[in-house]
Amino acid sequence: MLQDKLMNCLKAMEKITEKLLLEKGSPKSNKLEQIKTLNLSGLGLKPQDLPVRLLSRLRSLERWDLSGNSLQAFPKSLELPALCYLDLSDNQMEDVTTLEPLSSLQELKMEDNLYITVSDNYKLMVLLPKLRIYNGKDVSTSANHLRFVYSENLRTRIIAVWEKSFSLPDPITAEKLSALEKSFVSTARQQVKYGPSSVSDFTKWRVEIIAKEYLRSLTEPKEEPECKASTDTKESSTVSTPTKRKQNPSVDTNIRLTPRKKLRSDLPASPAGASPCKSALSRKLQTLSQSPAVRVSPRKLNQPPATPPGAQTGAQAPRRGPKVRQAKEDAGAQTKLKNGAEPRRDADWLSSMKSCSKTPPVRLKPLHVLQCHSKQDSSEDFSTQLWACAFQPLPDTTGAGGGSRLVATCGGDSLCVIDCETGIVMKKYKVPGEEFFSLSWSTVLMSRGGGASAARHCSVLAAGGKRGLVKLIHPRNNVAYGEFRASRKALSVLRFNHHQGNFLFTGSYDNKIVLWDIGGVDSQYNYKVVQLLVLDISTTPLHICLPPASPSSHLLTACEDGLLCYDTRLGSSNSTTKRTKEMEITFPIYKKEDKDHDYHTIDGLSFLTDDIVASKNYMHCSIYLWSWGGTKAQRPDKKDRSVCAVVLAELQWANTEIPYLALNTCPGQAYVVCGDDKGRLWTYNISKLQKSSLHTGKPILPTEMLEWPTPVRKNHGQVEGPSINSVAMDPELHFLVALSDRNMVIVWKREESV
Repeated sequence: MLQDKLMNCLKAMEKITEKLLLEKGSPKSNKLEQIKTLNLSGLGLKPQDLPVRLLSRLRSLERWDLSGNSLQAFPKSLELPALCYLDLSDNQMEDVTTLEPLSSLQELKMEDNLYITVSDNYKLMVLLPKLRIYNGKDVSTSANHLRFVYSENLRTRIIAVWEKSFSLPDPITAEKLSALEKSFVSTARQQVKYGPSSVSDFTKWRVEIIAKEYLRSLTEPKEEPECKASTDTKESSTVSTPTKRKQNPSVDTNIRLTPRKKLRSDLPASPAGASPCKSALSRKLQTLSQSPAVRVSPRKLNQPPATPPGAQTGAQAPRRGPKVRQAKEDAGAQTKLKNGAEPRRDADWLSSMKSCSKTPPVRLKPLHVLQCHSKQDSSEDFSTQLWACAFQPLPDTTGAGGGSRLVATCGGDSLCVIDCETGIVMKKYKVPGEEFFSLSWSTVLMSRGGGASAARHCSVLAAGGKRGLVKLIHPRNNVAYGEFRASRKALSVLRFNHHQGNFLFTGSYDNKIVLWDIGGVDSQYNYKVVQLLVLDISTTPLHICLPPASPSSHLLTACEDGLLCYDTRLGSSNSTTKRTKEMEITFPIYKKEDKDHDYHTIDGLSFLTDDIVASKNYMHCSIYLWSWGGTKAQRPDKKDRSVCAVVLAELQWANTEIPYLALNTCPGQAYVVCGDDKGRLWTYNISKLQKSSLHTGKPILPTEMLEWPTPVRKNHGQVEGPSINSVAMDPELHFLVALSDRNMVIVWKREESV
C-alpha cells in the first residue's frame, strides 16, 4: 500500500510536461503559447506538481480545469494574464490568497473544498478585481460592495483609531516606522469591529491591509492634493422637467400631444411602489407588427455633395438662453494657455491615423427616414425631439450580441431598436410621462444557476431622462427587467464602462455624475444596484467619455461650463467616494469670449483614438482635435486646476447658435461626423488629411458634406432640414444614423465601391 502511494507521488511529479499540456489543451497546437483551454482534472495533483516556469508559457490560456486534484494552494508566482475561468472544485484548498496574481479571472469554481470558509469567499472577491461568477452565481454586486463600500467603512474606522492614539515619529526612521506599523496594525485589528462575527477573520485580514496602506499614504504623500469643491447646491426634492433645447420657431412648441387613449401595444410605466429588483417588473417590448413606424421617403440627390462655404449665417437660429455665470475678475488670467503651452500644429500624429484606415473612401447614401417616436404613432408628429442613439456592440468571443445592424434611439416617451438594413423597428419600449434623453449599451453576465456552464453574456440597454429613473432592458428577450432612481432630477447622460460592463455612469441636472454597479442578472432577472462613487460637477454634464486606454481610472465630462477631468479609480489609493475635479481643460477660443459670446459650453465630445479627442464648443464654428496624453501630462494651475488642451487641428464646422448638436467618431475608419441646424452632416476622414493643411492656420474643410435628403411627406411635399441632435456609426461605418429635433431618424448606408 505504501509502495503504491509512493509510486503515485513519483508519477504525479512527472505528470506535468510540455507534451501532456499540448495533449490536454486546445486548440491543438505545437506551441504552449497558443493553448486557450486546458483540462488537468482528476490527476491527483499537489502544489509541488505544478511547474511554474512551464505553466507560465500559457500566455493565451483562458479556461483551466483543475478539479478533482489535491491542491492546498495555488503557485504564488504563476501569472496567467488571459485566464478568465478556473475550476478548483473538489480539491483541498486552504490558502486562497495564492490566487491573487490571477487578476483577469472572471469566473471561479471552489465547491467541495472542505477548508474554505465564508471569510475565504470574501477574500477571493477582494483579491480578484474582475471576479463576477463564483460557484455558478453572479457575485459582481456583492464583490464590489466588499471592495469599495465595506472597505471604505473599515477605512473610516481605521483612520479614527490613528487620529485618537497615534502620530508619526519625529524624525521618521525605518526602525521607528516599523515599530509604529506593528503597533498600529495590532491596535486596529483589535479595536475595529464591523460586519457579522462569521466573517471576523476576513475583517481582521482586510483591516491589516488597509491600515498598512493608510500608514504608507502618510509617509508617501501625493504631490498635489485636489482642491476642495465649492459649497454644494441644495438638492431639490422634486423631479425636474428641463427642456434640453428650445424648439425651432417653425414648430409650435405650445402643442404638447399627451396620449388620451392608450394603445393596446403601449405599456404602462412601472408602479411607483414596486421594488425594481424583482422579475415581476418584467414587461414585453412592443414589436413592429404592433406599432409600425411612419416612413418618409428620402428624395435621391442628383447633384454631388456641396462644398461648405467659408461661413454660414445663423440669423434664423434661436439664441441659447443666457446662462448666469460668475463674474470673471481676470478673464485674461483665466483663459491664457498654462505653462506656455500653445496649440500644437505638428503633423506627427497623422502618420498613426493614416495607418488605422486602409479601406477605400467612404460614400454614404440615405436609405431610410423613420418616424418611430411619434406620439400616438401619428404621422403628423414633427415636434418630438430625438436625443441619443447608439449601435449595439459587436459580439465578442463569448458569442453574445446581435451584430452592428441594430441601433437604439431615444426621444419623447419611447426607445426603439432599429434594424438599419431593413428599416424595421425591431423593438419599441414606451413609458407614458417620460422623456428619454440618453441611452447606453453594455454586456453583463446572466447566471443560469447550477450547471457547468454557469453564465453567459447578454447585451443590455440602459436609458433615462426627465424622471431621473434608469430603465434596464434586455432587448433580445423583449424584457425591460428593472429600473432604479439615479437622481431626483432629470438624467442628462448615461455611459457604461465597456471594460467593466456592469459599471454605469449617470449624469444629472443636479450637477452630479454617479457611478453605479448594476451587477449581472440571473435567469429570473433578479438584480441589485449599488452606488460606488459621486462626482461633483459645477453645472449640468452633457457628455461622458472614458479614455479607451484607461476607462477605469479617468473620466472626461463635457458640461455647460467647461470640460472637466476626474480621477475615478476605486480602491485604497483613492478612498473617497465623493470627489471634485482633477483638472479643467481649456481651449484657445476662450480668449475670444465677451459679453455676447460664451464658449465654455462643450456640447460635443468623443475619442477618435486612444489619444486623440474631438470636441466642440457651443457657438464656435470649429471642431477641435486635441491630444489627451499631451494635455494630461501638463501640471494643472494651482488656483483653478486648469490646463490648456494640446490642440492638433481645427475642423471647420457650421456657424450656428443652436446648442447640443453632438458630434461622434468612428475610430476604426478614422471618421468624425457632426450634424448642423439644416439637416446636413459634416464628415471628416482624418486619415486623408494632408500635413500641409495643418500649417495654414485655417480650419480644415470637411471631407464631404452630406446634404439633407429632403424626404417627401405624402400630400405635404418636402420636409425642410431640421437640427441634427445626435449621430452614431457602427464600427465599420456600414451605417450612419442621425437623429433630428423633428421626430425623424435618418439612416445612411455605405455604398459599395466599384
